[in-house]
Amino acid sequence: MAALREKHGRRSRGLQSEAERQDLDCKLVAVLESRSNANAVFDILEYLESEKEDVVQAAIRTTSKLFDSLLEKRELYIGNLPIENESLPDTYSAENKYKIWMRHRYNSCVTSLLDLMHHSSFSVQELALCSLMKFIQLEGKFPLENSEWKESFHFPREMLKSVVDSLLLEEKDTSPLIARYQEYLEYDDIRYYTMTVINENIARVQQKHKQTLPPVFQNNVYCLLSSVNMPVEEIALGRFLVTDKAKHEDWKPSKLKEHKRVFERVWMGFLKKQLTISLYKKILLILHDSILPHMSKPTLMIDFLTTAYDVGGAISLLALNGLFVLIHQHNLEYPDFYKKLYSLLDPSMFHVKYRARFFHLTNLFLSSTHLPVYLVAAFAKRLARLSLTAPPQVLLIIIPFICNLIRRHPACRTLIHRPGTSGDITSDPYKMEEQDPAKSQALESSLWELEVLQKHYHGDVVRAANVISRTLSAQESDISDLLETSSTELFNKEMKKKFKSVPLEYEPVRGLFGLKLDITAQHFSF
Repeated sequence: MAALREKHGRRSRGLQSEAERQDLDCKLVAVLESRSNANAVFDILEYLESEKEDVVQAAIRTTSKLFDSLLEKRELYIGNLPIENESLPDTYSAENKYKIWMRHRYNSCVTSLLDLMHHSSFSVQELALCSLMKFIQLEGKFPLENSEWKESFHFPREMLKSVVDSLLLEEKDTSPLIARYQEYLEYDDIRYYTMTVINENIARVQQKHKQTLPPVFQNNVYCLLSSVNMPVEEIALGRFLVTDKAKHEDWKPSKLKEHKRVFERVWMGFLKKQLTISLYKKILLILHDSILPHMSKPTLMIDFLTTAYDVGGAISLLALNGLFVLIHQHNLEYPDFYKKLYSLLDPSMFHVKYRARFFHLTNLFLSSTHLPVYLVAAFAKRLARLSLTAPPQVLLIIIPFICNLIRRHPACRTLIHRPGTSGDITSDPYKMEEQDPAKSQALESSLWELEVLQKHYHGDVVRAANVISRTLSAQESDISDLLETSSTELFNKEMKKKFKSVPLEYEPVRGLFGLKLDITAQHFSF
């Protein structure tokens, strides 16, 4: 019985919703046919507050059709809108009074749609957003303000500001809706004005909270800013949501330098704030590729990157990409750069998820043949020492990496040809704890660690380490394919190996430590 009642209830609600949708259609037709039916607009707007999701969606579509038509027919008041319920002087004609009244209904509709961008249903949020963007497009084509611009159109910036404000909430994650909004950022005018509004939002929220921006707001700003795909060439500009047939060479959204200027300003304003660690990482991941190339003055990022580089750990590692761009493309001078890079080499670097990026960039930084020998030797020796405790998948990167350094700098060959310190860490002059590569005494040492690795348990590591026992070829090893190697891949590779023969005789291990005469064999034999 309960199931039947539930089924009957769903059917009743469905029929009721269908009746409400039909009512919306009838009222829409009535309003558009005759101004005498204008009061039906109140009923249409009331449906926007329905508790039924399908009815709300139908109401959004209906209001969109209604006001799209009224905007195109110029049946909304144009100019400074008088306050509602204020008695109008007799100088206003009946025509103007009707348009003023309908303009207020339009404003009420916009307010309701902005509220629906926070609805519990994403479908409703998305539909409200699309309807508002359509209003922006039509207001640009049929302005509601008396424009004094010399262009033949007016961009409805205030409505766009209201939309962006609704995306940049302080306490609610709006990233799904921002992802939908990204489609509109492909329009040059929307992209330009969105960036200016983001900058205003950051300043407003900063003034409100004084110390730091709320983490949710920070994430929303990042999601919106990182969705901006900047044009590369001036010729790429020309796609506008608000279109016209006139030329607009003096309009800021049509100029690449203006896009770069506002792009630079909004990012610099955002990065000056105290950001969360997770957001720091996200920004540094895209900085070299999506931010620096589109800035008018990339060198303005020097302070941000050097500060991030001094943080340590993964933050310093991720800052390498941006510093690489500034050093090689914009002649940034960083006196202690190699000293800091040297200090980043520690065991934790072998286990971070950005390991491949780190080795790739370190390889680039050490690719110059003009580096001092002591510096290259220090890097080679430190990597060799760290290799004693590194996992196999990392050793397969470190060993050819060290060999490549020696190939580029023949003066470092003494590290693999110097006898006398093989396997003896106590007599090794190298100072592992020294943070300055110039004082590490690496050139006085040898790479005996690589000889130790020739006895490693993993066959691939042994084969890689055996290279130093032969004459090194002049051709460098390509390590790009090794950077992403994982322990799982190594394990799967070993599992797929097929052996032609296996040992048929063996001596069983006895005791806890496998020694024949160990006293523990008496108690732990198996």
